[in-house]
Amino acid sequence: MSAFLVSQSLPVQIVIGLVAIAVLVLSAEKAVDKIVGIAEYLNLSATFMGMTVLSLATSIPEISSHYTASVGILTGSLDYRVASSIVLGANIGSDVVQQTLIMGLVVFLSGTLYFRRYFLWKSMIPMIGTTIMCIILGWDRHYSRPDGLILFGTFILYTYYLYYDERKYYKKVESETPHISHVPQNPREAIIAGVIALAAMVLTVLSAQVVLVLTEQVVAATGIGGSFIGVVTLGVASALPELTTALAGVRHNAKGVSIGTLVGSNITNPLVAIGGGALISTYWVPKGLVYWDLPWETVTGAILWVILWFNKGRLGRLASAYLVALYVLFVVLRGILFLAD
Repeated sequence: MSAFLVSQSLPVQIVIGLVAIAVLVLSAEKAVDKIVGIAEYLNLSATFMGMTVLSLATSIPEISSHYTASVGILTGSLDYRVASSIVLGANIGSDVVQQTLIMGLVVFLSGTLYFRRYFLWKSMIPMIGTTIMCIILGWDRHYSRPDGLILFGTFILYTYYLYYDERKYYKKVESETPHISHVPQNPREAIIAGVIALAAMVLTVLSAQVVLVLTEQVVAATGIGGSFIGVVTLGVASALPELTTALAGVRHNAKGVSIGTLVGSNITNPLVAIGGGALISTYWVPKGLVYWDLPWETVTGAILWVILWFNKGRLGRLASAYLVALYVLFVVLRGILFLAD
């Protein structure tokens, strides 16, 4: 597929990219509709589904790029430092985009998002903690296989905790029920809905991969550092599934899906993508990532947590402007301070 896309002229690539984005949006809509229906059938909260199933599915572009790069590093077909820089930059760049730009857009379009106090502790604190883990483990400019085991193992333990907590404490709240087309009434309908959701998520990811490949072509000829390219361009492209899924959640009045997907992906991306990739090949860590990108993501998450705590979990349109401004400031300063690796 990549060879076909690369061989096309620029106008054709633009048309293919626009079609891919349209397919991505429509397939994300269908995935959200079906998965939220399954959540209703299983008495699982929309937020839980966003934190687990959807966050993992929408992180497949980051995960697949990491594992592909790791195999390339092992076989010698990819340069160790360049490949590490690009995938790590795209991963953390995607997280920053989600935490600032996409969160800001979702808040602006929805008007207001409400985060429950238990969500701030159960989900946002682990999100911040995950970033701090990546800083500590990568401070020596290297993610080793033991580092990868720690990250990937943390994801497994955290997912188990979420499921246990969900089954023990979750109580259905009427205001959380989204407007969806159909809630499965029996196991057969739930299985059919699951198959449709899975197919839609695969289509979402494939569409995002097309956009990702075309984005790479635009920046391939530049001499800018791999991590900066990953942060600014590939990070944005990699975050498209989260953007469309979160916006679909807003349209379906399933804001728990939007919140859960964005926060959950910020946990899934480092733990599964970086952790799994480091287990395969290890990674070299560019200085911009550990000295700027990850600390910025940590501080931004902490500030967002404080704002939500003192606003009783409410995030309004004024906060959306703040989040978008944070992303712009991040990119500008990143380019000034750490343009090269």
